Amino acid sequence: RETLCSLGCASHERRRTPLSAPIAHPRRKLALLAPRLTPSNARLGVWPTLFPTSTTRPERTALPDTTMSSTTKTIWAVSGYMLCSATLLIGNKYAVTKLEAPSFILWAQLFGTAVAVKSAHLLGLISQLDEIEPTKVRAFMPVALIFCATIFTNLKSLEYANVETFMIFRFSTPLCISVCDYFFLGRSLPSPRSWASLLALLVGAVGYGTTDSAFVVKGYEFCALWYFIFCCDQVYLKHVTSTVKMESNWGRVLYSNLLASIPLFFMMGSEVETIRNATPEALMVVMVTVVLGTAMSYYAWLARSLVSATLFTILGNVCKVVSIGINVSLWDKHASPFGIACLLFSLGAAYFYKQAPLREKQSELPTVNK
Repeated sequence: RETLCSLGCASHERRRTPLSAPIAHPRRKLALLAPRLTPSNARLGVWPTLFPTSTTRPERTALPDTTMSSTTKTIWAVSGYMLCSATLLIGNKYAVTKLEAPSFILWAQLFGTAVAVKSAHLLGLISQLDEIEPTKVRAFMPVALIFCATIFTNLKSLEYANVETFMIFRFSTPLCISVCDYFFLGRSLPSPRSWASLLALLVGAVGYGTTDSAFVVKGYEFCALWYFIFCCDQVYLKHVTSTVKMESNWGRVLYSNLLASIPLFFMMGSEVETIRNATPEALMVVMVTVVLGTAMSYYAWLARSLVSATLFTILGNVCKVVSIGINVSLWDKHASPFGIACLLFSLGAAYFYKQAPLREKQSELPTVNK
């Protein structure tokens, strides 16, 4: 009876044992812990082990990075900007020959770009686009004002100096902007090779301008005023791309073109009669320039965010050289062989420029959030 009672108590205790309790029999415990030997393991020569040598989980294979690298993105932005800029310069000249209303053409490009970007966003073609916000309007308002001031002083300068002479002033701007990059945008000063490239670029422009048809300089005050405003424009626009937080590059395109179109609307009052008499062919040419202007504005803001202000100015000068070469080959045949050689020399000088790196210690600029 005592034996039966003891066995009954033992069985009762085993029934009360929770599932998480260890198994009493050692051989049964080892058998449950040991992995099974399957024929597939035997064929592969993989024998199960009771105690694995490694307890770490296998690393997951990383998915391939499909995003565009920084170098590829920079090349893509710079190439698109240069192509659109050189093409738009030729398109604007052809548009002015069809419709003698330059202020209206420029306003149509700016306002048409803003309308095209907003319409593409509403149709779902652009996934992200910044909404109109007061803080961002205040940040981009100087962009519009400086843009209009640059256009005004540019036109006044061309009244006293021809295009070739004006090009010399433009090609000297990288020398000033490189110093502004150092003082205001945290860049280092250019290397000796880059300084030589900038000077050679200017020498090529001087050689082309002085040997061309008519080298005339009058009204130095307007040229000097344009020079100052243009340098401020290049530096401030780079500052905006670095400090104003935007959801996408299309937001910069929308803000800059929409705000700049407002004052230009009041600058085309003297061209109303010409606009009324415009032919359908002329309006179609203007529409083509609007498409080119939209593309150039996108690539220009993207390139500004990726390169320094000095390098962006040099790229603009190279576009001028390319457009002058196209202009000489298609319309104006006045350029001499020496003048063409100077243009090619300027292109070669721009190739050897190397962008100055950012300094290690630079003051943090305040940012404008959403």
